[in-house]
Amino acid sequence: MIITTIGRKTNNSLEAFGQFWMFCLRTTRWMFTGMFQYRNWRLVMPQFYEVGNRSLPVIAITGTFVGMVLAVQAYDQLHAAGFAERMGVLLNLTLVQELGPVLAAVMLAGRVGGALTAELGTMNVTEQIDALRAMGSDPIRYLVVPRFLACLILCPVLTLFADVCGSVAGSWIAVGLKDIPYEPYSYYTMDAVAKWDMGVGFIKSLIFGWIIGMVACYKGFHCRAGAEGVGRACTEAFVATFIAILIVDFFIASFSTGLYKVLYGFKSLV
Repeated sequence: MIITTIGRKTNNSLEAFGQFWMFCLRTTRWMFTGMFQYRNWRLVMPQFYEVGNRSLPVIAITGTFVGMVLAVQAYDQLHAAGFAERMGVLLNLTLVQELGPVLAAVMLAGRVGGALTAELGTMNVTEQIDALRAMGSDPIRYLVVPRFLACLILCPVLTLFADVCGSVAGSWIAVGLKDIPYEPYSYYTMDAVAKWDMGVGFIKSLIFGWIIGMVACYKGFHCRAGAEGVGRACTEAFVATFIAILIVDFFIASFSTGLYKVLYGFKSLV
């Protein structure tokens, strides 16, 4: 009985894994074939508003307070070591490479990913997706591609916005409350944060946006019937997205750190 259960779950997992990548291939094919068609971008524009504009308040508040917390915690440690004026280096490097992309992605996964899964799952349960197929339209092109493109394009933009909010809030704590001179704070920060760091953060946010859009749409398309099925799909989408973001973040960070050492050598924060 146990062996049968394990075998059945393994087969189901492998089947779902294959279906997910077939779903990704179909989405990618429609995305590239219809990228230069105006009628497809008309479908994307409303998703830009839903994904981007409605996420700005959450990203702004979260990024601001994360930057303030980092500044408060970094000040005591660096002040004791005599490097308080270089606090902005640690703050901004952490925001640009690590916390900024992950923070924006997690916020999008919670607010946008769940909404996309619930929306598409409801369409699936109420047979609206089957109705599109019956009318000769591909639901991947009409429903998935616009939502996926919105997540893919706007995740880097929202990540940059979170970085700016956190950096400004951290500098306000450092200069305004901790009395660190602005000139050395800004000089060391600008000197340390290089194009490499911003590039790594951009690549991370782009991949995270891909994960959010693809997982959310896939879970919505393949949810079970009923309200319980839609709710479970939303939960599974968030959990899978969150775990995938952390795993991918680890591998990208490991690869980028090793590659930087090979190309440029060791990088000191102080």
